[in-house]
Amino acid sequence: GVETGTWTSKMADVDDTEQFEATDSGASGTYPMQAGLVRKNGHMVIKGRPCKVIDVSTSKTGKHGHAKCHFVAVDIFTGKKMEDLVPSSHNLSVPNVLRTEYQIIDCDEDGFASLLCDDGTTKDDLKLPMDSNPSLCEDIKSKLEAAAADVIVSVLSSMGEELIVAVKDATEKAGKEG
Repeated sequence: GVETGTWTSKMADVDDTEQFEATDSGASGTYPMQAGLVRKNGHMVIKGRPCKVIDVSTSKTGKHGHAKCHFVAVDIFTGKKMEDLVPSSHNLSVPNVLRTEYQIIDCDEDGFASLLCDDGTTKDDLKLPMDSNPSLCEDIKSKLEAAAADVIVSVLSSMGEELIVAVKDATEKAGKEG
């Protein structure tokens, strides 16, 4: 029984650390990273927007110049393409991007979703992405109308913004596990 006890306390310690870091970095929503370390499919902030990097190329400038990283990225919320040039030794901001799953219970005429939180409260401030992703909205609505199972949506959040990015039936998940 002792081993289990030790293991549990280790787990608790790990959780505490993560909790603290999450709260800490969540305040600003970003953390610094050296430009030369940011990779394709990573995230970075360009012009104050959280972006996903789709291409990185490095170029040497002149005899005494530093290597510069050229980033091509897309805004994770709007899908807009952005570019940035940063010396590889400089720090740039990397956004904390969080993906959370919620059960969606309803959606009103204006497109506001009613999401069920773990503590039983509902979150009603999130709109379906009608402009940026109309097909996803249709999918969510038809799943809600069918009401065959709980409908789960994935919400992407970063730098104080949130977006519904995916939907699935709870049965799809259960089916795979069972």
